[in-house]
Amino acid sequence: MGGRGGARLASAFEAVEQFPVLAEARNRLVRMARKPNVSATAIAPIIESDVGLTVVVLRGANSERGRRGIGSVPAAVESLGPDGVTAAVAEVTTYDLLEPEGHWGAVPEAMRRHAVATRMAADRIAELSNLPARDDLAVAAILHDFGRLVLLCLYGEYSKLTAEPGLSSEERLRIERRELGIDHALVGGVLARRIGVPSELASAIERHHAVDAQGAAAAVGLAEIVAHHANGDEVSAEGARRRAETLGLKPAQLRSLLYEFPYSTTERPHATEPCPLSARELDALRGLAEGKVYKEIATEMGLSASTVRTHLHNVYRKVGASDRAQAVLVARDRGWI
Repeated sequence: MGGRGGARLASAFEAVEQFPVLAEARNRLVRMARKPNVSATAIAPIIESDVGLTVVVLRGANSERGRRGIGSVPAAVESLGPDGVTAAVAEVTTYDLLEPEGHWGAVPEAMRRHAVATRMAADRIAELSNLPARDDLAVAAILHDFGRLVLLCLYGEYSKLTAEPGLSSEERLRIERRELGIDHALVGGVLARRIGVPSELASAIERHHAVDAQGAAAAVGLAEIVAHHANGDEVSAEGARRRAETLGLKPAQLRSLLYEFPYSTTERPHATEPCPLSARELDALRGLAEGKVYKEIATEMGLSASTVRTHLHNVYRKVGASDRAQAVLVARDRGWI
């Protein structure tokens, strides 16, 4: 899109990147960041409670000294430090829960609530399906609908276009493509790349509605369905089953997830350091965490028991554990499994 259309698109991106932040979340973040010796683990959940804060902190970390590729909130906090986080949010526009007026009206709070619900569902799905990089997945879940704001800026009738009651997410997406020639998921991926997150995270946002979505994209797509279901919205049962099957979840697990959410609110541990384990070592360790013996793990992984034993001895050495119980505890505490 060139000329005036390109200028309008650039203006819409800039407006969305200045999306207002919940005042309560910003104030809590500043208070926490000013505490002595505060950790990224303490700061990150506050940032992840708000879409605007997540964007501001990720953009700040990725623009620092020309860096790119920071895709999780804990990593962004580690990069900026508490003072850098405070500086990044110093000039943001805020809105109040009791006075939702302003240019965006009620949109910021509605989007924040849905984003947080989707993040929480994604946390649980990642736990059930043993997905890695859960802090990155959290960001994809928080930003999965961010592209809607660009379409709202570009097309004055956008909110009316998809406002019909009873429409599922898939049906709204088809309307966007038919009427606008683009959809919010694709625009959201572009936005994610603009703030510097890794390509695979942006792809998860782009493809969370795709029928052949895999991995993080399928998890975000299923998490969105779960969040909509909990809110009483129309959802696609077939879409939920398809994504759950892709992620290796059994029908009973999907039913339990839909039944329990949003009542199960256990927060995931944040990984504050890179995982030193290989994919094979992580798989073997997950088997231990599930109470399996070497032979069972070997059968599932298509390896010999001696190879599994070697993988697990490497795990113990890398995490500084003396036995299987300690290795599992360390990995869970650091958010690796």
